[in-house]
Amino acid sequence: MKKFILILILFTLIAGCSKSTPESTLPAGGTSTPALAPPEVQTTQAPDVEEAALQYLEYWKTNDYLAMYSMLSQSSQETISEEEFSQIYHDVAVELAMESLDYAILSSFVDPNQAQVAVSINYNSLLIENLNRDIILLLNLNEGIWKIDWSKGLIFPELVGDNMLQLTRLVPSRGNIYDRNGSVIAAYAEAISVGLTPSQIKPNKEDKVLEELGRDLDMPPEVIYAMYEDYPPDVDWYLPLGAISLDAIEPRLGILESYTTNGVLLRNFDGRYYFNGGASPQAVGYVRWIQEAELDAYRIQGYSKGEKVGGQGLEYWGEDYLAGDRGGILYVVNQEGETISQLAREEAAPPAEIYTTFEKEFQLEVQKALYGYNGAIVVMEIDTGRILAMASNPSFDPNAFNSDYYNSSFLLQEYYKTDQKSPFLNRATQGLYPLGSVFKIITMAAALETGEFKESDVYDCGYFFEELPGVTLNDWTYDHFLEDDKTPSSGKLTLTEGLMRSCNPYFWHIGLHLYQNGYPEAISDMAKGFGLGSLTGIETLEEEAGNIPAPSSPLDATNQAIGQGDTLVTPLQVAQFMAALGNGGTMYRPQFVESIRSAGGEEIFSFEPEQVGELPISSTTLNIINNAMVQVVDNPRGTANHRIRGLQINVA
Repeated sequence: MKKFILILILFTLIAGCSKSTPESTLPAGGTSTPALAPPEVQTTQAPDVEEAALQYLEYWKTNDYLAMYSMLSQSSQETISEEEFSQIYHDVAVELAMESLDYAILSSFVDPNQAQVAVSINYNSLLIENLNRDIILLLNLNEGIWKIDWSKGLIFPELVGDNMLQLTRLVPSRGNIYDRNGSVIAAYAEAISVGLTPSQIKPNKEDKVLEELGRDLDMPPEVIYAMYEDYPPDVDWYLPLGAISLDAIEPRLGILESYTTNGVLLRNFDGRYYFNGGASPQAVGYVRWIQEAELDAYRIQGYSKGEKVGGQGLEYWGEDYLAGDRGGILYVVNQEGETISQLAREEAAPPAEIYTTFEKEFQLEVQKALYGYNGAIVVMEIDTGRILAMASNPSFDPNAFNSDYYNSSFLLQEYYKTDQKSPFLNRATQGLYPLGSVFKIITMAAALETGEFKESDVYDCGYFFEELPGVTLNDWTYDHFLEDDKTPSSGKLTLTEGLMRSCNPYFWHIGLHLYQNGYPEAISDMAKGFGLGSLTGIETLEEEAGNIPAPSSPLDATNQAIGQGDTLVTPLQVAQFMAALGNGGTMYRPQFVESIRSAGGEEIFSFEPEQVGELPISSTTLNIINNAMVQVVDNPRGTANHRIRGLQINVA
C-alpha cells in the first residue's frame, strides 16, 4: 500500500511538470482565448536627498530661517515653534559674529525612506578664524518629500541638551586721531571737568577766578563772564565750562583747586578724550554708546554690549580702522552659564591711527575767528585739495558724549534744545546757502565765455536797476546811502571794475541780457562747471550737493546772476572752485585725511592729490577774473580793501 501511494505522488509530480499546449484543451471546432499582456511595472524614484540637504543649507546661508523651519519633520516642528527656531539661529549668528556661512556635502546614505547626509560647515566669524564643524543631517521621506529631523546639534555639534555657545569678545583700545604733524586730536586720557557756580564767587575774587579759568581753558575772562552775567544772583546755577587733560593741568591743578571755595567745580574722568574741547569737532566727530535697537547689528560685527562707536565725522567714517580687529574666546556653557569647554581663541589686533590734513594750532585759531558767528570756514590748499582748516559754528564739545564727564548732561541738554541751531551740523559741507556776491565770478565767466561781454565793456552802476518792467532793484550802495547819507553809487565801471566794486546792477544786467539773447542757461551751466550743485567727493565727511536751477523767467535770471533766488551751495564747494581759480583752473577733490597708519607704523593710506576736472573757461577768462579778484583787495575802491589792508601776504 505505501509503495502504491509513493508511485501515485511521483506520477502526479511528473504530470504537473509535463508540457501542455492550449490546443490540447480546445474542444473540436473551438476558439482560443488570447493570452494576458505582461504586467506594466512603474517605479517612483525618491527625491535626491543631497539636493534637499543643499536647499536647507542654502536657506541657512541666506538667513531664511522660516524656509528652514518649513523643511523640518512634523515631529521636529512639534518640539519647537517657528519663532523659537528662528530666534535660536539668529542668536547663534549674533553670538559668533558670523559674517557668512559656507557648506559642502561630504557623503550621503539612503535606506530607502530614511537618509543621512554628512556636511561640512564653515562659520565665517569676524572674531574666530577657521571655525569649522562636520554635522550629520538626518532626513525622513514623508509623502515623497525629505524632511529634517532637527536638534540643536545641527547648529553646532556641541550644543547637546541645554548647552549654549558663549563668545567672550576681546576688544582692542580705540585708535588715536592726530593732526598732520602728530599732535593728538583724540585719544584715551585722564582729564578734569571744569565748571563754575557764579553765585558762590566772592566779589573780591571774581576777577582772579575768571583770569585763572580763562588761562587754563584758553577763553577770554570776559567771554566766561558773558556766559553767566544774566544769571539770578541768589540762585546756584551751574555753568559747565569745559575739560582739560590731566597732563596739561597737573602743574596748575593746585591753583584751580584753591578756588573751589569760590564756585569752581573740578571732577576727574577718563575715556576717549578730545583735546582742546574738540578740534574741528563736526569733522572729527565723536564716539557714542551703541543703542539697544542697534545692538544685534553691531554684535554680529563683533562688538560687545556697552561699547562705543563713531557717531559722526572721521570717528564714524574711520570706524573700521579705529576699532581694530576684535578677537574672542568661544566657550560651550551649560544652562547655568558654567563653562563646559573652550572651543577656540583668537587674539585681538591693534587698531590703525588716522592723521588729518590740518594743523591743530591753526585749526583752533580758525575756530576762534568764528566765535559769535553762525557759519563756516574752509581753508584748502589750492594745488592739492588738502583741507588745512574746517570750522563750523555753532559748535559743540565732543567730550559731552562721555557719560563720566561731569559736564556731559548739562551740555547735551543744551545741544539738543529744540531752539538750538544744530551744533552737530557741519556747515562747511552740509550747510546750504545762497552764494551771494561771490557768485558774480561765475556770472562774469559766463559773460566772457559766451562772447556777449568783454573785459572793457562799461556799465553805469547807479543806485537802481530798472531794466525789468515794473521792478526796481536797489544796489548795496543805496542801502549804505540810506544809513550814512553820503555813500555814492559806483558810477561807470568796466566789467573788471564791476567785480571789484561788486556792482549788483551790472551783474543783474548780465543775467538778464544772457537770458534774453539766446543764453538762458549759460550762468547755471557755468555754475555746474565750477562744481556747484554736485558733491565734491570729500568721502570722509557727509556733504550736500546744493541746488543750481535753470532760470525760468527774467526775474529768476536776474536773481541768479548775483547768487540769489533758489541757488544753494556749500562753503566747501566754494573753496574748491576758488582754489581752482588760484591754481590755473584745475579742480581737486577735497581731502581731510593725510594718512592712515597701522600700529606698526606701516602706511595703509597716504594722501595724494586727485584731479577731478578743469574749470570750463579759457586761460584769458581765467586771467581776467583773477585780476579782478586781486583788485577787490588791492584797489582802494575794492569792497574788501578796508578789511584786510596791510596784510603781508598776497590775497585775492
